[in-house]
Amino acid sequence: MRPENCVKNYQSDRRMYANYVARNIKKLCKEVGPRPSGSDKELEAQEWLANDLRTSCDDVKIEEFSLAPHAFMSWVQIAVFAGVAGAALLFITRFLPALTLVFTAVASALLIISIFLVITEFLFYKEPIDLFMPKKKSHNVIAVRRPSGEVKKRIIFSGHADSAPEWRFTYWGGPKLVVPMIVLGIAGLLYTTAINIAALVQTLRGVDITAGSLFGILSLINICLVPIFLFELLFYSHKHPVEGANDNLTGCLCSMALPRFMQDNDIRFENTEIMVVLTGSEESGLRGAKAFVKEHKKELEDVETVFIALDTVRDYDFMSIYHKDMTGTVKNDAVVSKLLQDGGALAGYELPFKTVSLGSTDAAAITKGGMRATSFAAMDPAPARYYHTRLDTADNLDLKTIEAGVGIVLETAFLYDEKGLPE
Repeated sequence: MRPENCVKNYQSDRRMYANYVARNIKKLCKEVGPRPSGSDKELEAQEWLANDLRTSCDDVKIEEFSLAPHAFMSWVQIAVFAGVAGAALLFITRFLPALTLVFTAVASALLIISIFLVITEFLFYKEPIDLFMPKKKSHNVIAVRRPSGEVKKRIIFSGHADSAPEWRFTYWGGPKLVVPMIVLGIAGLLYTTAINIAALVQTLRGVDITAGSLFGILSLINICLVPIFLFELLFYSHKHPVEGANDNLTGCLCSMALPRFMQDNDIRFENTEIMVVLTGSEESGLRGAKAFVKEHKKELEDVETVFIALDTVRDYDFMSIYHKDMTGTVKNDAVVSKLLQDGGALAGYELPFKTVSLGSTDAAAITKGGMRATSFAAMDPAPARYYHTRLDTADNLDLKTIEAGVGIVLETAFLYDEKGLPE
């Protein structure tokens, strides 16, 4: 059964539910505003969304979990500190050669630790820094629309309700500034690490590195990197969270449009359970998705369950299925990705498979947690100028893309109910 078989004027209805999405995003942004991870505003938004879900779902609950909201991005400050310290200590050895061994050893240790934290926190979304940071409470909203009969399979649609701290470089210059600053920062950190380790090794071998002109040139280049390292401190601002209308209230409301459509048209699948999960603290390292899969994986193994994350439904020409996630290190479920692609085709859209080249979606945390998941997004990965900036407002929504997102969600859910996962 297709959704268009359930209503007389499906195309106009689809536009109506796109308007439902946009209207509620605008209302929520006006009434609640920015929603930092683990904040009262994040919870207020989730309670607001949960109240809407209670009119279309049978069970709605808000679950609490603990996190350190500032840990995920604190690798920036740690890397800057290590980079500046490494460059300064190495340069000072030119004037205090007797301390070369101590200074290069300390600098090398700091730099290796910082690189380890960048890799584990930012690339693999682990939590080594969290142990040392202040904790807060965040929440997930979990809504269930039961089938008319026995539950034999389950499909989950999800968006994250929190909004990000502003990325200043993206706002100031878009990809032409933020990409070079990321590359310069990482390259500078690696250079500083390499030269300090080389200096340490040579010193341990008994070589007086301060006597050579090459060392002087390399250490001078290194000290010239300090202004770049310090400029990196302006990368983001927790004091200025963004409105996050597109990233990711569009994902939340497009997910919610499915049970709303079913409730309005008195539709219940016979054996397929619908769930909507609105995670908290995605912008703090997928913490809500990680908490959800940890808490519910075992109970959701009772029947076949698939999870589809929607993240930023804004840029029509960039609608894609992200079958490789977390900077390409996680492979989302190929069969679930094909289901979503088939649902997109039924809705009239050709959705390519792509890789999240830098960053991640909630689907990666679900996949790593042992569930079958994939991700849909419609955002220019350059990144878009509004990404994590004050430009991500309710005035910057794209109704055409939202309508496409609603259509893809509806077709995918109905296709899964009728045929299950593709062969």
